[in-house]
Amino acid sequence: MSDRHWMITGVSSGLGRALAEAVLERGGVVVGSLRDKERAAAFERLAPGRSFAVVLDATDPPEVLTGRADEAVRLAGHLDVLVNNAGYGLLGAVEEVSEEEIRHQMDTNFTGPLRLVRALLPHFRERGRGHVVNISSIAGFTGQPGLGVYNASKFALEGLSEALRIELGPLGIGVTIVEPGAFRTGWAGTGLKHAERRVPGYGAVDAIRGGLEHLDGAQQGDPRRAAAAIIQAVEAAEPPARLPLGADAVKAVRGKLAAVGRELDAWESLSASTAFER
Repeated sequence: MSDRHWMITGVSSGLGRALAEAVLERGGVVVGSLRDKERAAAFERLAPGRSFAVVLDATDPPEVLTGRADEAVRLAGHLDVLVNNAGYGLLGAVEEVSEEEIRHQMDTNFTGPLRLVRALLPHFRERGRGHVVNISSIAGFTGQPGLGVYNASKFALEGLSEALRIELGPLGIGVTIVEPGAFRTGWAGTGLKHAERRVPGYGAVDAIRGGLEHLDGAQQGDPRRAAAAIIQAVEAAEPPARLPLGADAVKAVRGKLAAVGRELDAWESLSASTAFER
């Protein structure tokens, strides 16, 4: 349905930009959020009358985010799809990251998206339809050394999304979690924040740090193909609850499911032994 109206956060670059451009190319309407006011006019020039910009930061207070959501509805006329895409990675051992870094990571990757969902749900409920797409990561399904706080932010987003899907399904509102693997965006470069190295001995974290430095710009994932896949999933008769993107993401999901299954089998008797005796 090429005439759907989308709100996509974080459209200045990366997957958010690729998705916005793909929707516009298909004739859709996009309200894109950016943090930089100077880039807003350039985004609106992509498709005058169909591309609109709102300036927001995911860490803005709830009343500000609600105001931006209302502005998005006004600009687009109505909204069919909300894509919570804005976010960033934080690299550092859990012991190393500061309280401020933890708070900012959670506010950006989890609390901000939660607030935007809450702000737009009355609009979706009134229309009796809508779709929420929460961009997670394969790191929202599997934990990785050096990314523990980032993992936590995305795991939280996925738990929220699973509950929302159950709550909103009867109201005609869909929810899909998108779990990209490695894509050629700025995530592993300028989009990745590094905690100060404070604690020695975390060899696994150093290995991840070195791996990400070499990965940036060499990822196999194409953001434009990811964008096309997201659109196809949203427009499907039965959109998926979870959409891993990239062969690496699919492999990681299958690997964790298999490992959890094996461990569950090995410990099932103990796990099931905790009821009161009759």
